[in-house]
Formats: sequence, C-alpha cells, structure tokens
Amino acid sequence: MSNALCERLGIEFPIFAFTHCRDVVVAVSKAGGIGVLGAVGFSPEQLKEELDWIDEHIGDKPYGVDIVIPQKYEGMGSMSAEEMEKELWKMVPQEHLDFAQKLLADAGVPAWPDGTTTMGLMGWTDATATPLLEEALTRPQCVMIANALGTPPADKIKLVQNSGRLIGALCGRVKQAVAHKEAGLDFVVAQGGEGGGHAGDVGSVVLWPQIVDAIGDTPMLAAGGIGNGRQIAAAMAMGAAGAWTGSLWLTVEEAHVEEAQRQSLLNASSEDTIRSRSWTGKTCRMLKSEWTDAWDRADTPEPLGMPLQGMVTSDGMRRTHTYAGVGDCQSVAFNPCGQVIGQINEMESCRSVMFRLLDEYVDAVEKAGSMLPKV
Repeated sequence: MSNALCERLGIEFPIFAFTHCRDVVVAVSKAGGIGVLGAVGFSPEQLKEELDWIDEHIGDKPYGVDIVIPQKYEGMGSMSAEEMEKELWKMVPQEHLDFAQKLLADAGVPAWPDGTTTMGLMGWTDATATPLLEEALTRPQCVMIANALGTPPADKIKLVQNSGRLIGALCGRVKQAVAHKEAGLDFVVAQGGEGGGHAGDVGSVVLWPQIVDAIGDTPMLAAGGIGNGRQIAAAMAMGAAGAWTGSLWLTVEEAHVEEAQRQSLLNASSEDTIRSRSWTGKTCRMLKSEWTDAWDRADTPEPLGMPLQGMVTSDGMRRTHTYAGVGDCQSVAFNPCGQVIGQINEMESCRSVMFRLLDEYVDAVEKAGSMLPKV
C-alpha cells in the first residue's frame, strides 16, 4: 500500500486516523498509519498538554493535527479572540441557551462542577484556531495539518508549508476540492455524505472519482464510509492516495470514552445516524437522538449559524461526554459518527484494527485481481 505520500510523511501505510484521543494517535502511528489529533475544543494550554503527552509516547513516529478555521462564520472579522467572543455573545438569543439547558436538565445530565454553562468559542474561528496551529507547529513530529472546514487562509497555508509540513483540507464537493488545489494545498480529503461530522450531500463512491479527476496530481484521501479493508481497496481503485478514517476509532480500546457512550455507538445501525445543525450550526452527521429531534421541531428555536450554535451547545458537548452514563444522558448526547458505525459492533485495539484493515485490503485486491484474464 505504500506510495509517494507515505514516503513524504514517513509512514508505512496510507491509513489516516482522525481522533480526539491522544492514545489513539499514538497507537495508530506506531502500527504504521498516522494518527491525526482533532484540536477543536482544546484551549492552547490543553493542546500543549495533549501534544506533550504524544511526543513523550510516540517514539520516532509522525502524527498530524486537525484544526477548524472556516472561511465564513457569524461575526467574522479581525478582532482578538476575547473581543470576538464578547461580540458574538451579543448575537446569541437567551431563548436558545434556555432551550439547550432544559434539554440537558430533563435528561438528568449533571451540571458542570464550576457552574459554568458554556465553553466559549472553542477553536472555530481564525482568532481561536491560530494559537492551536502555532502550538502544533512547534512539534517536530507533527508532519501534517488538516483544516476541517474550507480552504485555510493563505497566510496559514504559507506558514505551514514554510515549516516543511504538508497542509490539506476536507471537502464534500468537487468545486471545494478544486478551490483547495488552486490555493496550493498539498492534499485534499474528499468526504462523502455518509461520513461523520461535517460532510456534504454526495455519496463517497460518486464523489471520490470526480475529485480525483478534478485535482489531477494533488493527492486525494478518501473519507466517508471506510470501516474495513474492502472499502479501502475500493477507494484506492478509484484513485485515492490514502484512506481518512474517523468513526472506526470511536470505540477502540484506547479511546477515552465512557462505557455508556461506547455501547451507544457499538449498538447503532447505519440507519441510526442523521444530518443535523443542532450542535454546531453546520450540517453534521451524528447519532439521532431526542436532542436532534427537539431542535428540528417547528415550535422550537432554529439552530444558529457557526460558531453561535456551538457556543450554545458547548456545555452540552462536554457534559454529555463526561457524564455519558448518568441519567438519560445518551438520549441527548452528542455522538458524531458516519453511517459506517453500523459495521462497528465490537471493541478492538488500534493495532488489531490496523492488521484487520491490511488483511482485508490484501484479500480484496487479490480477489479482484483473480477476475482478470490470465496472460
């Protein structure tokens, strides 16, 4: 499976594991792939702590960091993070805050210990994401940066590439992939509509070959609907340079999740996911719940745009994650995942997942090859 992108990144296999868990980053990188830490939700101080731990445990293996700098968002401007947060809070209706808090209270989700009801902006603006990027760039073994929403600003692209690292971005449409290429990005992550989190409308099997054709020699990583080696083989057959995986790592042994949350994911079928704006303000695929149903009713508040909706719901994100097994928490929990969650029915170690993917990939390629006429 090795190719030019693997050689450039210093990895054995073009399997990219997006995760918010540092242990998964380390385990996947040590198994020959590359772990990519999702930094949104971390403060610069928290990210430093996570990266310090990764650096201490990963040995000589490389890893990546995923940030979120959307091109457009409510209140977009050149203010400092503190000034922007003050201005954005003026745009958040009290009705939305009260509605979110009521849903959590009705489900019996405990309040946060210090009594606060928000995590602020998190990393969803230029002002808040830039310090995270700067922290990542202090790490020699962080060899790549990915932007989860849109083409990164030109100054950020230059900053990363001048440091000798690769920078890419996710997309769900052909025109977005072309914009990434024209901006000079080193790779594009094409995520089909069945993928978890912020994905587009077009299915992976249709999207991937269109983007490969549109961006030419720029490497494309296939995302959305990859949970086994057969799906990796399909992606590579369509021209992908690698597989970008996410939902696959939510339930592994190394993942820091409460058992109740893990079981919700292991028990879910592909039909249990829904695309909703109820948590982030942008359409995001997650497990369907009373929370998603509540925000979709005609008599309830309309979700705000990004990052305003995330400011409303950030308290719910941390509380439903931390207190996953308390009360009826899972009925309102934020569980972003793709339709591939229906394939994930048992807990495995990261190393076991990697070996399984490789075995399944080889079997699929050999089976396909056996169909060719003998020469």
